Amino acid sequence: MTSGESNTTATRYFSTLDHAELVRQLAIWRALRPESGVLALLAEADHSGVPILQAACREAGVALVGAIFPALIHAGDFASRGVWLMRLDGMPAHALIADLGQRAEPADAIQAALVQHLAEDDTPATLVLFFDAMVPNIGSILESLYLRLADRVSYMGANAGSETFQPMPCLFDGTRLVSNGVLCLLLPDAHGASLEHGYLPPDELISATSTDGNRIFSIDWRPAFDVYQERVQAIYGVELTRENFYQYGVHFPFGIQLANGEVVVRIPVALEQDGSLFCVGEVPANSMLALLQAPAVDSRHTIEQLAQHLQDKFGHCGNRELLTFYCAGRRLHLGDAAQPELEQLLRRTGCACIVGALSLGEIGSLGDVGYPMFHNATLVCRPWLAPESREE
Repeated sequence: MTSGESNTTATRYFSTLDHAELVRQLAIWRALRPESGVLALLAEADHSGVPILQAACREAGVALVGAIFPALIHAGDFASRGVWLMRLDGMPAHALIADLGQRAEPADAIQAALVQHLAEDDTPATLVLFFDAMVPNIGSILESLYLRLADRVSYMGANAGSETFQPMPCLFDGTRLVSNGVLCLLLPDAHGASLEHGYLPPDELISATSTDGNRIFSIDWRPAFDVYQERVQAIYGVELTRENFYQYGVHFPFGIQLANGEVVVRIPVALEQDGSLFCVGEVPANSMLALLQAPAVDSRHTIEQLAQHLQDKFGHCGNRELLTFYCAGRRLHLGDAAQPELEQLLRRTGCACIVGALSLGEIGSLGDVGYPMFHNATLVCRPWLAPESREE
């Protein structure tokens, strides 16, 4: 718990998972909002603390859902330990679905779990989705889900799991801890989230002529790594090898050019033995790609754009907690400049504090279009709880 914070705020950070402290906080929230629940964002280093969270919520009589992330955002910086507890007033409809890879149509399972809770008059809600980062076809699932739910909901979300991209159970509720799944929350508002990455539109395009899910096999009918290696050398003067690929790949992401001129980022994180490139997120066959100009580390464009989107969508964010998911690949690229970017976001929005986590891919809609997409290198934000739901 951080000194100076009120016990009645809608979010609380704990640097360690102490059962008694957790129960004390949960009891306070339950007294204020008897039907409240909790969303927990847990740091990867404390993944063994899930049973402690589950036991504390059982003792306090509070419903629990949560996810494990590589790191948390706390006090304007990245924290490798601890947990954020986020109050959910009138515990919303939710579902924890495991083993999506074993389901012929994962979107059907998500729809079936939530459709009975959607308003009969089609009043929009916000569908929050936390996927296990090891699910390989999140983009396709989102596309299928949109065909079923369309604009009945706004979309936001993030990928949980280990920054090593090694499998680990990372989604949980009051009794279970699962892998290869999705945690769904249906919030009773239509605002969704605001997101921005700040990468400039590409000038020169190439074609992903052969792909399979997250892997690019060929670009312009040539082996993918050969083309990628040549273009990085020609544009940036960096010689890529198998040995330094992970070190440099995050700095030279691909951009998928969309028909409306927007760009979706795909970060290559692994070079396979056959020369194919493994990206965070699917790359459709025949996508038009470019190597993106990464945001300059001293650029304010990303935060200015994001703050304006938040203002337009949510109004003034002053004195409200800002839920934020910050891409792990973006932090790797920016290095020491990532933390000042959080500080800039705090100043520019005027929010009370930033609450959130380091994510392994982000979910949201670009511009005014409601279509959900899977992103890399992005910040995704929304104020937490409406002002009337907060205890001052």
